[in-house]
Amino acid sequence: MSRVYLHSSNQTSCASTNGTELKSITDNETTNEKWTEDSFPGLEILCTIYVTYAVIISVGLLGNAILIKVFFKIKSMQTVPNIFITSLAFGDLLLLLTCVPVDATRYLVDTWLFGRIGCKLLSFIQLTSVGVSVFTLTVLSADRYRAIVKPLELQTSDALLKTCCKAGCVWIVSMILAIPEAVFSDLYSFSNPEKNVTFEACAPYPVSEKILQEAHSLVCFLVFYIVPLAIISVYYFLIARTLYKSTFNMPAEEPGHARKQIESRKRVAKTVLVLVALFAFCWLPNHILYLYRSFTYHSSVDASAFHLVATIFSRALAFSNSCVNPFALYWLSKSFRQHFKKQLWGCRAPLRARPPRAPQGRSPARALSGTGSAHGSDISVTLLTDCSITKEEESV
Repeated sequence: MSRVYLHSSNQTSCASTNGTELKSITDNETTNEKWTEDSFPGLEILCTIYVTYAVIISVGLLGNAILIKVFFKIKSMQTVPNIFITSLAFGDLLLLLTCVPVDATRYLVDTWLFGRIGCKLLSFIQLTSVGVSVFTLTVLSADRYRAIVKPLELQTSDALLKTCCKAGCVWIVSMILAIPEAVFSDLYSFSNPEKNVTFEACAPYPVSEKILQEAHSLVCFLVFYIVPLAIISVYYFLIARTLYKSTFNMPAEEPGHARKQIESRKRVAKTVLVLVALFAFCWLPNHILYLYRSFTYHSSVDASAFHLVATIFSRALAFSNSCVNPFALYWLSKSFRQHFKKQLWGCRAPLRARPPRAPQGRSPARALSGTGSAHGSDISVTLLTDCSITKEEESV
């Protein structure tokens, strides 16, 4: 039940037999693959794998580090949704610094290299990481629902502190769910039928335990994919319905201002939806592959060429989810794009001139702006929206 399931029944072929699969392909001639031990395609595959992993690690570290730096350095970025986005970035960094390098070593060797303690520790870290990702996106969707569907709920002065507590609770829940995985993970023996050899792999149970395999894969698929995405879908259905109705119920006093608020809400909701869609797309192949392995493996593993290609693709795609979020924000948010460029190149990006302040008189437009901005940080945030949004909508 890890983020990449390196230590589960999926891991028996991903973590332990990735190297076996590669070696069996290069050592054993088949009808589909006429590769030998010294053939060049094996080296090409290795180069492709390590170049891909190197790009994922370097790009992910750069993007998430800059995102975190922008959050802590730019005070206007320290808003309610940005706390969740930053927590998500920390979870991605955890995965990139631990799971990806460990996974890369397994295409060269058959057995687990990091001992029993390393097996349990990495099992805990990996599951914590995937929990932080999917549960943070769920909480963030709930936050968007509350901000858009229930905008009249006034923000308290300790809103940021409460949000930090929510983000902390996500980490605690993820770690609690990771404890059983760490406790039961151990080194078990697995076999490669094509080479007639056995080797040790880190897994929460032996591959021969078919019932445990099936239960493990189903629970993982439900808890870390289907259920969270179902909850998010419900929230976004309610958000879409509210935004649709709001286009027909704009205040008559200031239709231009009301329309701007609606558009800013749509932008924030769209950004969160893009992050959710990226997670769903990147992790679906890995879940499908894990289910396939759990319901088809009995006492041995699949060392075919097709299985190796499917494994490389699904795992690289899952890992890539940890590096795409900052660049999705870069694409969607002009404000974040400016801060990103400034932090990356060390130069100040030109900022758009602010419109003149409205007069202090109590005009109808002034009154509408006052009632609609008390909860502005929950409607739109600097990191997730464009610079054209008014200061009232950006304030905490």
